[in-house]
Amino acid sequence: MKKTVRMLFSLTLAGLFLLQGCGGKQDTEASFVPKYDKEAEFSLTVAGSYSNFESLEAEFERFYEYYPNASLQYVAMDDYNNVISGALVNSEPPDIFMTAGWMMGNDAYKGVFDACEVLSDPSLGIDCSCIRESLIRTTGSGDIVMLPIFTTSYGMLVNMDIFEKEGLKVPTDFKEFTEVCAKLKAAGYSSPVMGAVKSSGAGLFNAFSYPMYAYDVIRNSDKIEALNALEPAAGELMRPALQRLREFIDSGCVDVAKCAAEITDDYNSVIMRFFEGDVPMVLGTGDVVSGTAKRESKSDAFSQHPFKYRFFIAPSGDDGGYFINSVNICFSVNKNSRNLDMSNEFMRFLISRKELGNMAGLKRLITPTDDFSLDAVYSALDGVSEDRCFSDKQTGLSDPAVWQFRAAAYAVGNGKMTVDEAVARYGSISGE
Repeated sequence: MKKTVRMLFSLTLAGLFLLQGCGGKQDTEASFVPKYDKEAEFSLTVAGSYSNFESLEAEFERFYEYYPNASLQYVAMDDYNNVISGALVNSEPPDIFMTAGWMMGNDAYKGVFDACEVLSDPSLGIDCSCIRESLIRTTGSGDIVMLPIFTTSYGMLVNMDIFEKEGLKVPTDFKEFTEVCAKLKAAGYSSPVMGAVKSSGAGLFNAFSYPMYAYDVIRNSDKIEALNALEPAAGELMRPALQRLREFIDSGCVDVAKCAAEITDDYNSVIMRFFEGDVPMVLGTGDVVSGTAKRESKSDAFSQHPFKYRFFIAPSGDDGGYFINSVNICFSVNKNSRNLDMSNEFMRFLISRKELGNMAGLKRLITPTDDFSLDAVYSALDGVSEDRCFSDKQTGLSDPAVWQFRAAAYAVGNGKMTVDEAVARYGSISGE
Protein backbone atom coordinates (compact mmCIF):
# COMPACT_ATOMS: atom_id res chain seq x y z
CA MET A 1 0.00 0.00 0.00
CA LYS A 2 1.21 3.46 -0.83
CA LYS A 3 1.93 5.64 2.14
CA THR A 4 1.89 9.39 2.26
CA VAL A 5 5.08 11.13 3.30
CA ARG A 6 4.97 14.14 5.56
CA MET A 7 7.87 16.51 6.06
CA LEU A 8 6.85 18.30 9.22
CA PHE A 9 7.99 21.80 9.95
CA SER A 10 6.40 24.59 11.99
CA LEU A 11 3.96 26.90 10.26
CA THR A 12 2.56 30.36 10.46
CA LEU A 13 -0.01 30.75 7.69
CA ALA A 14 -3.62 31.43 8.51
CA GLY A 15 -5.21 31.67 5.06
CA LEU A 16 -8.60 33.27 5.08
CA PHE A 17 -11.16 33.30 2.31
CA LEU A 18 -14.68 34.59 2.59
CA LEU A 19 -18.05 33.16 1.71
CA GLN A 20 -21.60 34.36 1.29
CA GLY A 21 -24.83 32.46 0.94
CA CYS A 22 -26.15 29.42 2.76
CA GLY A 23 -26.51 25.90 1.57
CA GLY A 24 -29.05 23.48 0.29
CA LYS A 25 -28.45 19.89 -0.70
CA GLN A 26 -28.23 19.44 -4.44
CA ASP A 27 -28.78 16.42 -6.67
CA THR A 28 -26.47 13.48 -6.06
CA GLU A 29 -23.35 13.91 -8.15
CA ALA A 30 -21.85 11.29 -10.41
CA SER A 31 -19.10 9.04 -9.13
CA PHE A 32 -15.52 9.87 -10.03
CA VAL A 33 -14.34 8.18 -13.23
CA PRO A 34 -10.56 8.24 -13.89
CA LYS A 35 -9.45 9.91 -17.13
CA TYR A 36 -6.09 8.14 -17.37
CA ASP A 37 -4.60 4.65 -17.29
CA LYS A 38 -5.21 3.10 -13.86
CA GLU A 39 -1.68 1.65 -13.88
CA ALA A 40 -0.01 5.04 -14.45
CA GLU A 41 2.95 5.68 -12.16
CA PHE A 42 3.46 9.24 -10.93
CA SER A 43 4.19 11.27 -7.83
CA LEU A 44 2.65 14.51 -6.57
CA THR A 45 3.57 16.90 -3.79
CA VAL A 46 1.09 19.17 -2.03
CA ALA A 47 2.65 22.07 -0.11
CA GLY A 48 1.01 23.94 2.70
CA SER A 49 1.21 25.56 6.09
CA TYR A 50 -0.55 23.02 8.30
CA SER A 51 1.94 21.13 10.45
CA ASN A 52 -0.05 17.98 9.76
CA PHE A 53 -2.86 17.27 7.38
CA GLU A 54 -4.49 13.95 8.18
CA SER A 55 -7.67 14.73 6.28
CA LEU A 56 -5.72 15.35 3.07
CA GLU A 57 -3.73 12.18 3.60
CA ALA A 58 -7.01 10.29 3.88
CA GLU A 59 -7.90 11.66 0.45
CA PHE A 60 -4.55 10.44 -0.89
CA GLU A 61 -5.50 6.94 0.23
CA ARG A 62 -8.88 7.22 -1.48
CA PHE A 63 -7.20 8.46 -4.66
CA TYR A 64 -4.98 5.37 -4.64
CA GLU A 65 -8.11 3.28 -5.14
CA TYR A 66 -8.25 4.74 -8.65
CA TYR A 67 -4.51 5.10 -9.23
CA PRO A 68 -2.76 2.43 -7.12
CA ASN A 69 0.68 3.22 -8.52
CA ALA A 70 0.55 6.88 -7.56
CA SER A 71 2.65 8.34 -4.75
CA LEU A 72 1.39 11.52 -3.07
CA GLN A 73 2.98 13.44 -0.23
CA TYR A 74 2.16 16.50 1.82
CA VAL A 75 4.96 18.93 2.69
CA ALA A 76 4.48 21.45 5.48
CA MET A 77 6.68 24.52 4.97
CA ASP A 78 8.20 26.76 7.59
CA ASP A 79 7.12 30.41 7.19
CA TYR A 80 4.81 29.45 4.35
CA ASN A 81 3.72 32.96 3.37
CA ASN A 82 7.28 34.05 2.73
CA VAL A 83 8.68 30.91 1.12
CA ILE A 84 5.95 29.68 -1.22
CA SER A 85 6.89 32.09 -4.03
CA GLY A 86 10.47 30.79 -4.04
CA ALA A 87 9.37 27.17 -3.69
CA LEU A 88 7.37 27.42 -6.92
CA VAL A 89 10.48 28.26 -8.94
CA ASN A 90 13.01 25.95 -7.31
CA SER A 91 14.26 22.68 -8.80
CA GLU A 92 11.54 20.59 -7.14
CA PRO A 93 8.42 22.76 -6.98
CA PRO A 94 5.16 21.50 -5.42
CA ASP A 95 2.47 20.33 -7.77
CA ILE A 96 -0.41 21.66 -5.66
CA PHE A 97 -0.18 24.35 -3.00
CA MET A 98 -2.25 26.33 -0.51
CA THR A 99 -3.43 29.81 -1.43
CA ALA A 100 -5.69 32.38 0.22
CA GLY A 101 -8.03 35.11 -0.97
CA TRP A 102 -6.01 37.86 0.69
CA MET A 103 -3.02 36.95 -1.49
CA MET A 104 -4.89 37.85 -4.68
CA GLY A 105 -4.06 41.37 -5.82
CA ASN A 106 -1.08 41.58 -3.46
CA ASP A 107 2.06 42.39 -5.45
CA ALA A 108 4.12 40.23 -3.10
CA TYR A 109 2.27 37.18 -4.43
CA LYS A 110 2.26 38.02 -8.13
CA GLY A 111 4.67 35.16 -8.79
CA VAL A 112 2.38 32.76 -6.96
CA PHE A 113 -0.59 33.58 -9.17
CA ASP A 114 1.56 33.66 -12.30
CA ALA A 115 2.26 30.00 -11.54
CA CYS A 116 -1.39 29.01 -11.06
CA GLU A 117 -3.18 26.70 -13.44
CA VAL A 118 -6.55 27.96 -14.70
CA LEU A 119 -8.84 25.48 -12.98
CA SER A 120 -11.90 26.78 -14.83
CA ASP A 121 -10.52 25.54 -18.16
CA PRO A 122 -13.34 23.26 -19.41
CA SER A 123 -10.84 20.72 -20.73
CA LEU A 124 -9.80 19.87 -17.16
CA GLY A 125 -13.29 18.70 -16.24
CA ILE A 126 -13.16 20.17 -12.71
CA ASP A 127 -16.80 20.66 -11.70
CA CYS A 128 -17.07 23.57 -9.26
CA SER A 129 -20.86 23.48 -9.09
CA CYS A 130 -20.79 21.74 -5.71
CA ILE A 131 -19.08 24.80 -4.17
CA ARG A 132 -21.12 27.84 -3.30
CA GLU A 133 -20.66 30.35 -6.05
CA SER A 134 -19.90 33.17 -3.65
CA LEU A 135 -16.88 31.29 -2.32
CA ILE A 136 -15.09 31.27 -5.63
CA ARG A 137 -12.66 34.09 -6.34
CA THR A 138 -11.63 34.88 -9.89
CA THR A 139 -8.86 36.87 -11.50
CA GLY A 140 -9.50 40.11 -13.37
CA SER A 141 -9.97 38.06 -16.53
CA GLY A 142 -12.54 35.82 -14.85
CA ASP A 143 -10.31 32.75 -14.43
CA ILE A 144 -10.57 30.47 -11.41
CA VAL A 145 -7.08 29.75 -10.09
CA MET A 146 -7.89 28.70 -6.50
CA LEU A 147 -10.65 26.60 -4.98
CA PRO A 148 -11.76 26.58 -1.32
CA ILE A 149 -11.15 23.47 0.75
CA PHE A 150 -12.24 24.43 4.30
CA THR A 151 -14.39 27.23 5.70
CA THR A 152 -15.21 28.47 9.20
CA SER A 153 -17.75 30.77 10.86
CA TYR A 154 -18.83 32.49 14.06
CA GLY A 155 -21.36 30.80 16.28
CA MET A 156 -21.87 28.61 19.31
CA LEU A 157 -21.34 25.01 20.32
CA VAL A 158 -24.43 23.60 22.00
CA ASN A 159 -24.58 20.68 24.43
CA MET A 160 -27.58 18.92 22.93
CA ASP A 161 -27.94 16.53 25.88
CA ILE A 162 -28.53 19.44 28.27
CA PHE A 163 -31.23 20.86 26.02
CA GLU A 164 -32.87 17.46 25.75
CA LYS A 165 -32.67 16.92 29.52
CA GLU A 166 -34.23 20.32 30.25
CA GLY A 167 -36.87 19.97 27.54
CA LEU A 168 -35.65 23.04 25.63
CA LYS A 169 -35.16 23.90 21.97
CA VAL A 170 -32.06 25.68 20.71
CA PRO A 171 -33.08 29.36 20.36
CA THR A 172 -33.34 30.92 16.91
CA ASP A 173 -33.75 34.62 17.78
CA PHE A 174 -32.64 36.93 20.59
CA LYS A 175 -35.93 36.85 22.52
CA GLU A 176 -35.86 33.06 22.57
CA PHE A 177 -32.17 33.19 23.51
CA THR A 178 -32.79 35.21 26.67
CA GLU A 179 -35.84 33.13 27.58
CA VAL A 180 -33.92 29.87 27.22
CA CYS A 181 -31.02 31.25 29.25
CA ALA A 182 -33.44 32.27 32.03
CA LYS A 183 -34.84 28.74 32.13
CA LEU A 184 -31.35 27.25 32.19
CA LYS A 185 -30.34 29.52 35.07
CA ALA A 186 -33.45 28.47 36.95
CA ALA A 187 -32.41 24.85 36.36
CA GLY A 188 -29.04 25.49 38.02
CA TYR A 189 -26.71 26.50 35.15
CA SER A 190 -25.08 29.65 36.54
CA SER A 191 -23.73 30.81 33.18
CA PRO A 192 -25.81 29.30 30.35
CA VAL A 193 -23.37 30.78 27.83
CA MET A 194 -19.59 30.81 28.20
CA GLY A 195 -16.61 31.75 26.07
CA ALA A 196 -13.17 33.33 26.11
CA VAL A 197 -12.98 36.86 27.51
CA LYS A 198 -10.54 37.91 24.80
CA SER A 199 -10.46 40.63 22.16
CA SER A 200 -9.76 38.09 19.43
CA GLY A 201 -12.13 37.12 16.66
CA ALA A 202 -13.02 33.94 18.54
CA GLY A 203 -13.58 35.80 21.80
CA LEU A 204 -17.13 35.53 23.14
CA PHE A 205 -17.99 39.25 22.69
CA ASN A 206 -16.89 39.35 19.06
CA ALA A 207 -18.35 35.94 18.19
CA PHE A 208 -21.74 37.11 19.44
CA SER A 209 -21.84 40.62 18.00
CA TYR A 210 -19.61 40.88 14.93
CA PRO A 211 -21.96 39.05 12.52
CA MET A 212 -24.74 41.50 13.45
CA TYR A 213 -22.38 44.44 12.92
CA ALA A 214 -21.19 43.10 9.57
CA TYR A 215 -24.80 42.70 8.47
CA ASP A 216 -25.48 46.35 9.36
CA VAL A 217 -22.36 47.48 7.48
CA ILE A 218 -23.49 45.68 4.34
CA ARG A 219 -26.85 47.44 4.54
CA ASN A 220 -25.09 50.80 4.95
CA SER A 221 -22.43 50.51 2.28
CA ASP A 222 -22.20 54.28 1.95
CA LYS A 223 -20.48 54.31 5.37
CA ILE A 224 -17.71 51.86 4.50
CA GLU A 225 -15.24 54.47 3.25
CA ALA A 226 -15.55 56.43 6.49
CA LEU A 227 -15.28 53.25 8.58
CA ASN A 228 -12.07 52.29 6.79
CA ALA A 229 -10.72 55.81 7.27
CA LEU A 230 -11.42 55.31 11.00
CA GLU A 231 -13.44 58.51 11.15
CA PRO A 232 -14.92 58.85 14.65
CA ALA A 233 -18.37 59.77 13.33
CA ALA A 234 -18.52 56.43 11.48
CA GLY A 235 -18.51 54.66 14.84
CA GLU A 236 -22.24 55.30 15.11
CA LEU A 237 -22.76 52.26 12.90
CA MET A 238 -21.42 50.07 15.74
CA ARG A 239 -24.20 51.17 18.08
CA PRO A 240 -26.91 48.53 17.32
CA ALA A 241 -24.52 45.58 17.66
CA LEU A 242 -22.86 46.99 20.78
CA GLN A 243 -26.23 47.73 22.36
CA ARG A 244 -27.33 44.17 21.67
CA LEU A 245 -24.07 42.89 23.18
CA ARG A 246 -24.70 44.95 26.32
CA GLU A 247 -28.27 43.67 26.45
CA PHE A 248 -27.01 40.10 26.10
CA ILE A 249 -24.65 40.50 29.06
CA ASP A 250 -27.14 42.40 31.22
CA SER A 251 -29.74 39.69 30.62
CA GLY A 252 -27.70 37.27 32.67
CA CYS A 253 -27.09 34.84 29.80
CA VAL A 254 -23.37 34.92 30.48
CA ASP A 255 -21.33 35.38 33.65
CA VAL A 256 -18.31 37.28 32.33
CA ALA A 257 -16.34 36.94 35.57
CA LYS A 258 -16.88 33.17 35.60
CA CYS A 259 -15.70 32.94 31.98
CA ALA A 260 -12.57 34.98 32.72
CA ALA A 261 -11.74 32.82 35.72
CA GLU A 262 -12.32 29.44 34.09
CA ILE A 263 -11.33 29.95 30.43
CA THR A 264 -7.79 31.11 29.77
CA ASP A 265 -7.62 31.12 25.96
CA ASP A 266 -9.96 31.15 22.98
CA TYR A 267 -9.19 27.63 21.74
CA ASN A 268 -8.02 24.75 23.93
CA SER A 269 -9.40 26.12 27.18
CA VAL A 270 -12.81 26.83 25.64
CA ILE A 271 -13.05 23.27 24.34
CA MET A 272 -11.93 21.61 27.56
CA ARG A 273 -14.30 23.72 29.65
CA PHE A 274 -17.20 22.83 27.34
CA PHE A 275 -16.32 19.14 27.68
CA GLU A 276 -16.86 19.34 31.43
CA GLY A 277 -20.48 18.82 30.39
CA ASP A 278 -22.17 21.48 32.53
CA VAL A 279 -22.11 24.37 30.03
CA PRO A 280 -25.15 24.56 27.72
CA MET A 281 -23.52 26.85 25.11
CA VAL A 282 -20.09 28.27 24.33
CA LEU A 283 -19.45 31.09 21.86
CA GLY A 284 -16.56 30.87 19.42
CA THR A 285 -15.77 29.92 15.83
CA GLY A 286 -15.57 26.88 13.62
CA ASP A 287 -11.84 26.85 14.30
CA VAL A 288 -12.68 26.03 17.92
CA VAL A 289 -14.96 23.24 16.73
CA SER A 290 -12.09 21.87 14.62
CA GLY A 291 -10.19 21.11 17.81
CA THR A 292 -12.96 19.16 19.51
CA ALA A 293 -12.45 15.71 17.97
CA LYS A 294 -8.85 15.35 19.16
CA ARG A 295 -9.73 16.61 22.64
CA GLU A 296 -12.67 14.34 23.38
CA SER A 297 -10.31 11.63 24.61
CA LYS A 298 -8.17 14.15 26.52
CA SER A 299 -11.12 15.22 28.65
CA ASP A 300 -11.74 12.83 31.54
CA ALA A 301 -15.18 14.34 32.02
CA PHE A 302 -16.19 13.85 28.39
CA SER A 303 -14.68 10.34 28.24
CA GLN A 304 -16.72 9.30 31.26
CA HIS A 305 -19.89 11.12 30.24
CA PRO A 306 -19.89 11.85 26.48
CA PHE A 307 -22.64 14.03 25.05
CA LYS A 308 -23.91 15.16 21.67
CA TYR A 309 -22.98 18.65 20.53
CA ARG A 310 -23.68 20.77 17.46
CA PHE A 311 -22.69 24.15 16.05
CA PHE A 312 -25.32 26.88 15.54
CA ILE A 313 -25.17 30.55 14.62
CA ALA A 314 -25.64 32.79 17.66
CA PRO A 315 -29.20 34.21 17.62
CA SER A 316 -28.24 37.85 18.20
CA GLY A 317 -30.90 39.41 15.96
CA ASP A 318 -34.58 39.97 16.60
CA ASP A 319 -35.38 37.78 13.62
CA GLY A 320 -32.50 35.33 14.00
CA GLY A 321 -28.75 35.08 13.80
CA TYR A 322 -26.35 35.92 10.99
CA PHE A 323 -24.27 33.37 9.13
CA ILE A 324 -20.95 34.90 8.15
CA ASN A 325 -18.26 32.61 6.79
CA SER A 326 -14.59 32.71 5.91
CA VAL A 327 -12.47 30.21 4.05
CA ASN A 328 -9.48 28.75 5.86
CA ILE A 329 -7.55 27.55 2.84
CA CYS A 330 -7.73 27.14 -0.90
CA PHE A 331 -5.75 24.85 -3.21
CA SER A 332 -4.11 25.89 -6.47
CA VAL A 333 -2.29 23.81 -9.07
CA ASN A 334 1.20 24.71 -10.26
CA LYS A 335 0.92 25.10 -14.04
CA ASN A 336 4.65 24.28 -14.25
CA SER A 337 4.16 20.93 -12.49
CA ARG A 338 6.10 18.07 -14.02
CA ASN A 339 2.93 16.01 -13.54
CA LEU A 340 0.39 18.63 -14.55
CA ASP A 341 -2.19 16.21 -15.96
CA MET A 342 -2.25 14.18 -12.77
CA SER A 343 -2.23 17.28 -10.56
CA ASN A 344 -5.38 18.42 -12.34
CA GLU A 345 -6.75 14.89 -12.07
CA PHE A 346 -6.32 14.91 -8.30
CA MET A 347 -8.10 18.27 -8.10
CA ARG A 348 -10.90 16.90 -10.28
CA PHE A 349 -11.20 14.01 -7.82
CA LEU A 350 -11.08 16.24 -4.75
CA ILE A 351 -13.56 18.92 -5.84
CA SER A 352 -16.80 17.11 -5.15
CA ARG A 353 -19.40 17.17 -2.38
CA LYS A 354 -18.30 13.75 -1.22
CA GLU A 355 -14.54 14.31 -1.01
CA LEU A 356 -14.68 17.88 0.28
CA GLY A 357 -17.27 16.71 2.79
CA ASN A 358 -14.98 13.88 3.87
CA MET A 359 -12.08 16.27 4.33
CA ALA A 360 -14.09 18.83 6.26
CA GLY A 361 -15.56 16.11 8.45
CA LEU A 362 -12.14 14.76 9.40
CA LYS A 363 -10.78 18.24 10.04
CA ARG A 364 -14.09 19.21 11.68
CA LEU A 365 -14.33 22.45 9.75
CA ILE A 366 -17.24 23.61 7.61
CA THR A 367 -17.42 22.21 4.09
CA PRO A 368 -17.28 24.72 1.22
CA THR A 369 -19.97 22.74 -0.59
CA ASP A 370 -23.70 23.32 -0.64
CA ASP A 371 -24.49 20.40 1.68
CA PHE A 372 -23.99 20.89 5.44
CA SER A 373 -25.84 17.65 6.22
CA LEU A 374 -22.65 15.65 5.59
CA ASP A 375 -21.47 16.54 9.11
CA ALA A 376 -23.93 16.25 12.02
CA VAL A 377 -21.99 18.86 14.02
CA TYR A 378 -22.69 21.52 11.37
CA SER A 379 -25.97 20.22 9.98
CA ALA A 380 -28.01 22.99 11.65
CA LEU A 381 -26.43 25.49 9.26
CA ASP A 382 -28.56 24.08 6.45
CA GLY A 383 -31.59 25.83 7.94
CA VAL A 384 -30.25 29.38 7.96
CA SER A 385 -32.25 31.82 5.86
CA GLU A 386 -30.55 32.98 2.66
CA ASP A 387 -31.09 36.65 3.48
CA ARG A 388 -29.06 36.27 6.68
CA CYS A 389 -26.06 34.64 5.03
CA PHE A 390 -23.18 36.71 3.71
CA SER A 391 -19.43 37.04 3.38
CA ASP A 392 -17.06 39.16 5.41
CA LYS A 393 -15.73 40.31 2.06
CA GLN A 394 -19.09 41.88 1.30
CA THR A 395 -18.59 44.35 4.13
CA GLY A 396 -15.58 45.91 2.43
CA LEU A 397 -14.06 46.53 5.86
CA SER A 398 -10.29 46.82 6.20
CA ASP A 399 -8.45 44.92 8.91
CA PRO A 400 -8.00 48.05 11.07
CA ALA A 401 -11.74 48.73 10.86
CA VAL A 402 -12.55 45.16 11.91
CA TRP A 403 -10.06 45.43 14.79
CA GLN A 404 -11.75 48.61 15.98
CA PHE A 405 -15.03 46.78 16.35
CA ARG A 406 -13.36 43.89 18.17
CA ALA A 407 -11.73 46.32 20.59
CA ALA A 408 -15.04 48.13 21.10
CA ALA A 409 -16.91 44.88 21.73
CA TYR A 410 -14.23 43.79 24.21
CA ALA A 411 -14.42 47.10 26.08
CA VAL A 412 -18.22 47.15 26.18
CA GLY A 413 -18.44 43.47 27.07
CA ASN A 414 -16.08 43.92 29.99
CA GLY A 415 -17.82 47.06 31.20
CA LYS A 416 -14.70 49.15 30.54
CA MET A 417 -16.67 51.45 28.23
CA THR A 418 -20.29 52.32 27.76
CA VAL A 419 -21.78 51.93 24.31
CA ASP A 420 -21.77 55.72 23.93
CA GLU A 421 -18.07 55.91 24.85
CA ALA A 422 -17.10 53.14 22.43
CA VAL A 423 -19.05 54.73 19.60
CA ALA A 424 -17.47 58.14 20.24
CA ARG A 425 -13.96 56.71 20.38
CA TYR A 426 -14.14 54.78 17.09
CA GLY A 427 -10.76 54.88 15.38
CA SER A 428 -8.75 55.18 18.59
CA ILE A 429 -9.88 52.21 20.71
CA SER A 430 -7.00 50.01 21.83
CA GLY A 431 -7.27 46.26 22.40
CA GLU A 432 -6.46 44.25 25.52
